[in-house]
Amino acid sequence: MGDNEIPWMRRALELAAHGRGHVEPNPLVGAVIVRDGVVVGEGWHQRFGEAHAEIHALTQAGAAARGATLFVTLEPCCHQGKTPPCTDAIVAAGIARVVAAMRDPYPQVAGVGAERLRAAGIPVDLGSCETEARRLNAPYLKLIHTGLPFVHAKWAMTLDGKIASRAGDSKWISNESSRRRTHQLRGRMDAVIVGIGTALADDPLLTARPAGPRTPCRVLFDSQARLPLTSKLATTARQTPMLIVAAEQAPAERIAGLRATGCEVLALPGRPDVLGLLRELGRRRFTNVLLEGGSALLGSFLDAAAIDAVHAFIALKLLGGNHAMSPIAGHGIERIADALPFAHWQVHDLDGDAYIAGEREPHW
Repeated sequence: MGDNEIPWMRRALELAAHGRGHVEPNPLVGAVIVRDGVVVGEGWHQRFGEAHAEIHALTQAGAAARGATLFVTLEPCCHQGKTPPCTDAIVAAGIARVVAAMRDPYPQVAGVGAERLRAAGIPVDLGSCETEARRLNAPYLKLIHTGLPFVHAKWAMTLDGKIASRAGDSKWISNESSRRRTHQLRGRMDAVIVGIGTALADDPLLTARPAGPRTPCRVLFDSQARLPLTSKLATTARQTPMLIVAAEQAPAERIAGLRATGCEVLALPGRPDVLGLLRELGRRRFTNVLLEGGSALLGSFLDAAAIDAVHAFIALKLLGGNHAMSPIAGHGIERIADALPFAHWQVHDLDGDAYIAGEREPHW
């Protein structure tokens, strides 16, 4: 593919991002159809279970698709799922060439889609802007390759790295714009996870306000099932999913009481662990999950090397204090050389707060 064609693929990637939060556990996919140097059709996968990006682009292009080139961010599907195979529609529309950013690792596609098109006489080029495409779909790729969701860690702290004062006061470290961005993050997640310490200290609701494209399941690490039955999490469990991760040896009457409020209680053998929870969430096809604290929970995920992305909101204030908490506790890492590296950073000014977001390179 020539350099002059790269902008078409970058446009397809831009379109694909519009599906974030709407299509999971499906991948984000965008498509652009170009004929004689002119875009004649565009589309993206807009909602899980509905038409794929290629179908939207072909519909927009109509008869102009015949003899055109299709740029798509992922190898077209070739199997009957919730929608018919995109390869059949591409062939029927008379597309002359397909350029795909990357091969789809989904077992029922995985190279077969490209071969179906080639067998129909349509050349297929793979690998254009592949690095960008893989980064865009990192949560999908992790779920496919490992069966585990993509873990986002979020916290708000002062400039000197404190998430609460020495007296435990934390409301509000971040400003209204940062809190609004947090709600937007929640609204595209499959789950929001906190520890029992945070639940007892803050009595949070953990919903997205206003609602986003997804309604995340609230997940609580609570080994002894201590969540009060009068808490916001328990009293809203029949309206918004609530999963409590407890130990099998937690008091039976506490587990029964929480179940009676509508909470789902997952009793794991021994002390609930990070990988045990992530395996269960992956089994449920959760793609993105958000850790919201506290520091012990974040520390346990860091110790398990289970954090994939970071969203840090930094208020330009100083608190100090030997006993003021930092965002991440746990055992920690002994050597700077072994610290968990993150890349692809973005920094935003949110009305005076600094919002820093970054991801690890794929490690699965």
